[in-house]
Amino acid sequence: MKSKLLPLLLLVGVACLPAYRAQAQDKPVLNSAPPGPPPAKPRPVETTPAPAPAPTTPTTTEPSAAPTPAPEFPAAAPSPNAPSGLEFPNRKATKAGGAEDKPPTKKFLYTNFGLGFSSNGGLNQFNVSAAPAIGFRITDKFAIGPGISYAYSSYSLTDAAKNAGYVLNAQGDNSIKSSSVGLKAFAQYIVYKEFFVHAEYEVTNAELVDVDSNNGFFKYKRTVTTPLAGIGYRSYLGQNAAVDIVGLYNFDNTIYSLYPGLVIRFSFLFNFGR
Repeated sequence: MKSKLLPLLLLVGVACLPAYRAQAQDKPVLNSAPPGPPPAKPRPVETTPAPAPAPTTPTTTEPSAAPTPAPEFPAAAPSPNAPSGLEFPNRKATKAGGAEDKPPTKKFLYTNFGLGFSSNGGLNQFNVSAAPAIGFRITDKFAIGPGISYAYSSYSLTDAAKNAGYVLNAQGDNSIKSSSVGLKAFAQYIVYKEFFVHAEYEVTNAELVDVDSNNGFFKYKRTVTTPLAGIGYRSYLGQNAAVDIVGLYNFDNTIYSLYPGLVIRFSFLFNFGR
């Protein structure tokens, strides 16, 4: 009997095993691990507010302006200086006060200063002169005018005269000084741009020196006429002023002359009046 019940119990036990496992899984399982720290709270996320959209201004469409018509220029006419009719810019312009320009006035003040040195008749002559004048322009290039002159001269013996036994005077002076005053008239003509020719004639009550019977020199007065001519160069300082450098030749270069053979003058020109 027992041998018959044992197989039966085994069958019943195998049949009830799945149900028992299901009940065992439904029971809560206790956590036997030690308690841990509380979970950290989530960090709030800062959000930047989006910028407000800019207000839109309604655009108004304006009617387009009418195009400006291009100015009309007259056709270029040919000329002897420009056969094609085209002129270069500033082709006719010259420097202020240039010879091609019309002079701003008819009158001008003309003052010159001169330096000279010569050796003649056993004497060395050093000369300084000044001669202010007033000029009148007859044309744009030709001018004339009157003036006065003053000259200072210093005379000394040459080495040859000293060796020959000459002395200036009985007092044994090393030099003789003289002063002279005169009247003059001048004429100028502009040849090309800043270059001009200059001529003048001067009559002077001069103090001169001469040889006496004792092989000495003495001072005396005499009326001297001096014809001068030469060329000059003019440098403009603006519309109304200029500086001239003039080289003149004395056509009466003798011992009785007031000036040496070659005279270099520095002259100042200033326009005035109308």
